[in-house]
Amino acid sequence: MAASAGVRGADRILDLPGLLEDLVGEGYVARMDANRLIGTPRTAEQAQMHPLTYIASCELENQKKPGRALDAQVLTQWLADTSSHGLYHIDPLKVNVAAVTEVMSFQFAKRHQILCVEASPEMLLVATAQPYTSGWEEQLEHTSGRTVQRVVADPADILRYGTEFYSLANSISGASGLKGSSAAGNFEQLLELGNLKDPEANDQHIVNIVDWLLQHAFDQRASDIHIEPRRGIGRIRFRIDGVLQPIHELPDQVNAAVTSRLKILGRMNVAEKRKPQDGRIKTKRPDGSEVELRLSTLPTAFGEKLVMRIFDPEVLARSYHDLGLTGDDLTRWQKMLGRPNGIVLVTGPTGSGKTTTLYTALKQLASSEVNVSTIEDPIEMVEDSFNQTQVHHSIGLDFAAGIRTLMRQDPDIIMVGEIRDLETAQMAVQAALTGHLVISTLHTNDAPTAVTRLLDLGLPHYLLKSTVLGVMAQRLVRTLCPSCKRKAEVSDEDWQALVKPWKAPKPEVVYQPEGCLDCRNTGYRGRQGIYEILPFSEAIQGLVTADCDLQQVRRQGMREGMSSLRLSGAKKVAAGITTVQEVLRVAPPPDIAF
Repeated sequence: MAASAGVRGADRILDLPGLLEDLVGEGYVARMDANRLIGTPRTAEQAQMHPLTYIASCELENQKKPGRALDAQVLTQWLADTSSHGLYHIDPLKVNVAAVTEVMSFQFAKRHQILCVEASPEMLLVATAQPYTSGWEEQLEHTSGRTVQRVVADPADILRYGTEFYSLANSISGASGLKGSSAAGNFEQLLELGNLKDPEANDQHIVNIVDWLLQHAFDQRASDIHIEPRRGIGRIRFRIDGVLQPIHELPDQVNAAVTSRLKILGRMNVAEKRKPQDGRIKTKRPDGSEVELRLSTLPTAFGEKLVMRIFDPEVLARSYHDLGLTGDDLTRWQKMLGRPNGIVLVTGPTGSGKTTTLYTALKQLASSEVNVSTIEDPIEMVEDSFNQTQVHHSIGLDFAAGIRTLMRQDPDIIMVGEIRDLETAQMAVQAALTGHLVISTLHTNDAPTAVTRLLDLGLPHYLLKSTVLGVMAQRLVRTLCPSCKRKAEVSDEDWQALVKPWKAPKPEVVYQPEGCLDCRNTGYRGRQGIYEILPFSEAIQGLVTADCDLQQVRRQGMREGMSSLRLSGAKKVAAGITTVQEVLRVAPPPDIAF
């Protein structure tokens, strides 16, 4: 095909008519659509767009795949193929911002529509939105002393991440160069200048870094942000789908300033660095939805470590099906919650989704006819449907005192954040005996172990057996990305590890992660729960004694239909929701044999 002025040839800038001509010639765009786009006046904003981005925004039909849109991913792949360059997807989690921004100025990158995405001592990998211009390449090789390898990336990503990366690098550089910034204490004084009631009175560089950090976490679906001081540096990591991912490293004084800025926003004592502190921040995403962040600081050898837990209010709108609670497990759970009085426990380690399950249950139970009250440490998500109270140890308001007070508030349902000690357990039992439904959490590995945990706290067995309605243990497994999961085989050994001691048949088809743009090449997107539910039947109650045999409780529970966490996971493997490896990673083996 003859070379187009829009694409072919050396040192040519891509233009809209030329790109459309080539796309028509190769069968991607209908001639009528191309003529309409060329003949339609563009707004000032559209005129500033890269032509490839503008074409993608028009949502034309892909003539090679009728019914599908000609999106940026397809167009970028086409441009990479026609220009004989490799395709590159910019993953901000994998880019060393400090290294890539020092090889060229922002003005140089913006002028040539390029962005360095990887930098080594010998080579620079540069993403370009103009693969037919090369004037910048020789100059960059000369100034950097390194060879340049080109790849093609989505022009919108190059523009967006170029602006973000250089803005972040500029803010870090500006914060590092502030007078007196060699000591963390100076930064703390700087952030305290002016009025502490006005957090915006702080240094603008630090404000920019914090804003970038929060926005980046929201974009990447992070559940936690870790800001960790190390020797000479500060390390930032995000927890995404349950796995920590390194994000960035900051100079130690900038890291201390960022921590101080977040402590101010969370209404914490900036001057106090010896004691752990807790705080809260409420902010908004770009789309206007509100987000709650819970802050926790901890003194370490190299300074204060700060962890922010991100709570999405949409969690409160999730159904049991969204959580992965379905079938017989859902029936058992709803039956326990349907009782007028007693104790229902949810167990599992930190980060296993217990709080989300409790809030979803309370949301389902809350109505105009019932009074739902909670005592939490701290309040994780604020919800209008029920009355929430936060523990304040400094004034003597602990879980036990909170339950005692709530019992005088005419409650129908009481949620206790966690049963940690005998006094709290006794008050929960007292509430259950006086006609209230109590929902709470414990930290145990599985459902039957909750029995021995309560006995170890000192709760008499006769009170336990007369008040506990049932226990649900849970874990969170990553779910396969629906866009890229592929069929695979599972070995007999791995399958038996899941279903033991049951004899569940191995499914003919299972799925494995592949990796695509939708899941950031991890193969997983989102998480669901796997559950082990033990209702306290008469037979189970009969086994609860002062010297309770845990193995007997487990066996009886299984006879009555209780599935282990691994068996629950095996059902999700068979349904194509997750993988064998993921279930084995998070679920403990059942310590039992028939």
